[in-house]
Amino acid sequence: MPELRKDPVTGRWVIISTDRAKRPSDFVRDRVEIRGTGFCPFCYNNESKTPPEIMAYRSDGSARDTPGWSLRVVPNKFPALRIEGTLNRQGEGVFDKMEGIGAHEVIIETPDHRKTLAILSPREIEDVLWAFRDRIVDLKKDRRFKYVLIFKNHGDAAGASLEHTHSQLIALPVVPKRVLEELEGAAAYYHYKERCIFCDIIQQETQSGIRMTAENDAFVAIQPFAPRFPFETWIVPKVHRSSFEESAKPEYSQLALILKDILMRLDHVLEKPAYNYVIHTSPIPEPADDCYHWHVEIMPKLTKVAGFEWGTGFYINPTPPEEAARFLKEATVPVYST
Repeated sequence: MPELRKDPVTGRWVIISTDRAKRPSDFVRDRVEIRGTGFCPFCYNNESKTPPEIMAYRSDGSARDTPGWSLRVVPNKFPALRIEGTLNRQGEGVFDKMEGIGAHEVIIETPDHRKTLAILSPREIEDVLWAFRDRIVDLKKDRRFKYVLIFKNHGDAAGASLEHTHSQLIALPVVPKRVLEELEGAAAYYHYKERCIFCDIIQQETQSGIRMTAENDAFVAIQPFAPRFPFETWIVPKVHRSSFEESAKPEYSQLALILKDILMRLDHVLEKPAYNYVIHTSPIPEPADDCYHWHVEIMPKLTKVAGFEWGTGFYINPTPPEEAARFLKEATVPVYST
């Protein structure tokens, strides 16, 4: 019997379509393979083929825009928004518009074209997380920006235009509607119960264990109660923090470990699927310190969004999260330490 489930944060409904229930092997998908053929602007010795680097991690003291780096951050060559200019907010009757001001950056996670984020070492993944933190802290100084979004597209089906592993950052002059929905839902819960809804979710999921996928000293990984997509996974810090960049130093190493663990489990169970992940964090000028709780959402690309989803805002998910959690927990992956 299909089941309707309501997301406790946003109020969004999803349909868990048990009549269409699917095991991992039932999904038709393109396995993400790193071919490594052709020219790649993100590889060593091609530094001149990207815009000048914004920052890089270099242990050998090498010069900017030369080999010797372990991670680079560069402006996107084809940015969605541009950093130069003023917002120039305007109205045209009932319509509002402003200049396309923002920042659009690419975090090149390794010089090795053959690697994916899942097979980087925990230390290399931690460096990626520190790069996210460093760039957010810097961009927060620009008073034009209201939100900084970190996301990753892995594989063609997830929207990646280059196979060399990388993440992206976009700083926006407005807070995205998806984030506002979470902020408003979390604030309503907090004002009613004087508790963080994400903290309550962590406590309940830890006690029940049925949707838990992994856990370490600082983070839990869960299948959300009302997932939009099969095998959608959330990584949530145990300590209440509204902003990713405000995490304590040891938390980045713990996040690297659990992120690697989850990505390896997804690779094992779903045979290297395409996926997106997004870091949901608090807005810049007015962080929701008490009620909001930053987290990572990982979404494998296993189903398509079609007319019903666009017309209703509902999502149809053929895999119950309890089943997804069981498959991922049973996956055998190596245990790593930093």
